[in-house]
Amino acid sequence: MKKGIVLNAEISSVISRLGHTDTLVVCDAGLPIPHSAERIDMALTHGVPSFMQVLEVVTTEMQVEKAILAEEIKQHNPQLHEALLRHIERLQQHQGNTIEIRYTTHEQFKQQTALSQAVIRSGECSPYANIILCAGVTF
Repeated sequence: MKKGIVLNAEISSVISRLGHTDTLVVCDAGLPIPHSAERIDMALTHGVPSFMQVLEVVTTEMQVEKAILAEEIKQHNPQLHEALLRHIERLQQHQGNTIEIRYTTHEQFKQQTALSQAVIRSGECSPYANIILCAGVTF
């Protein structure tokens, strides 16, 4: 459910259409995007915008109750993993709810993206910089 104002019309529209438990993916520049999901391509060049920049904007608008990450991020991108955990902790405090964090294999993660309302592609070029956000409710 939408919480505020985002300048990007496609992102704003997708968030405003989310219902409880609908999912939205924020990904790096390399994640394969299924044809079944709406593709919102924010990537301009390597690293621009970063995964965290896109995620921060999306989560200012979206009520999140669960996040899904690839298990591989822990080993192959530990700095980003820690940044994600810190961001989720701040988001929980801001929203006033607990956000469940689930881990899955990268292969299963890619399969789950096909069920998402949309996939927002960042310019991030580091491994496993992907998250599936599950929409919560604001009441």
